[in-house]
Amino acid sequence: MHSRLYLTLLSTFFSYAYTASIPTHISFTPTDSDSQTVLSKPHVLRTRIQTVHQPRSIDDIQRVRERSLRLQQSEPIEWVKKDVLAPDMTDRETLQELAKMTANAYAQRGKPNWWTMNERWNESFPFGWEPDEDGFRGQVFVSHEENIVVMSIKGTSLWTPVGDRTSKKDKLNDNLLFSCCCARVDWTWRWQTVCDCYSGHNNCDQTCLSASLMIDSLFYNVGLGLYMNLTAMYPNANIWLTGHSLGGSLAALLGVTFGVPTVTFESPGERLASTRLHLPSPPGLPYSEHPITHVWHTGDPIPDGRCVGPASLCAKAGYALETRCRNGKHIVYDTVTRKKWVPSIARHRIGVVIKDVLGEDWDEDRAVPEAVPYDDCEECAKWTFGDFINPEPEKYL
Repeated sequence: MHSRLYLTLLSTFFSYAYTASIPTHISFTPTDSDSQTVLSKPHVLRTRIQTVHQPRSIDDIQRVRERSLRLQQSEPIEWVKKDVLAPDMTDRETLQELAKMTANAYAQRGKPNWWTMNERWNESFPFGWEPDEDGFRGQVFVSHEENIVVMSIKGTSLWTPVGDRTSKKDKLNDNLLFSCCCARVDWTWRWQTVCDCYSGHNNCDQTCLSASLMIDSLFYNVGLGLYMNLTAMYPNANIWLTGHSLGGSLAALLGVTFGVPTVTFESPGERLASTRLHLPSPPGLPYSEHPITHVWHTGDPIPDGRCVGPASLCAKAGYALETRCRNGKHIVYDTVTRKKWVPSIARHRIGVVIKDVLGEDWDEDRAVPEAVPYDDCEECAKWTFGDFINPEPEKYL
């Protein structure tokens, strides 16, 4: 089938989606008259205390990353263990509220695809929506007391000749972060690769891969600056991160960097990218102990790295979404077994999560499936990574 037809099919499927004292339960009533039943009743936003490890100095992060890449040397930084206010991941309505925020990262207030937020949030302001902006985009939500600030990051808008302004850079970031080697899948791959690290015979240069993630157009690097601006604007607030798809993975990478509560929805695995970005981590901290919770369902093949292979719609459209391993824990809704869903990227949309997954309690015993570690994980098994091109990291920078 012609590749443009696959793009047309995907344009329907992809992600056009579109709090408080300690501890506290906050009740409030929606202000909109949305006909969807999931929004028609009062919500309770629940929080919990979460222990996190945060870098004492944000300025240390970039220096340590560059030293690791350039000299292949680690440098210890000081971490502060502290208790912070975080969303309660056992509460369905809290998850649903965060999912609506991720949907609104794709939208502007007042537009038809905007999900009206509850009165708990005093204001929201967009970032990356200026007419000349074509990259990192989303919304920031601020509680009335300004003690909770949520940064919601937009995910992928499908690349088409008439697609969203961000779609070209979205696709670049997808293929840089979630492919095994520069979006070179196999010999049948007819799309342009995103870096020159392939070294023949399923070999890929590790240093080259890390250097390719230092480019200014990588959304992670843009997100670093935005997060630091938020901490300056709201120095006493609890900052949470969230996002859907690519946006969720970016939120998770920032969550690892700064040690802040993060919730993602239907996002590809970001653990490999965190390694290639040389993100520092507290000594001895397991992957599963990062303050990140990934929410996804089995009817979507993207989060678990199953939208792969020459026949997949992702590959036909030039997206190499191969990773599946994560930092933190994940909450998996087995919709294939429970709801008899056939896996399809049509179910990757955040609206499906809000209405069809989080619209009701999961079962009589648990409103939400248990968050569990994702430690036993393997990806990119056919590849060998090492120094194949140039042993001097400085040559790439």
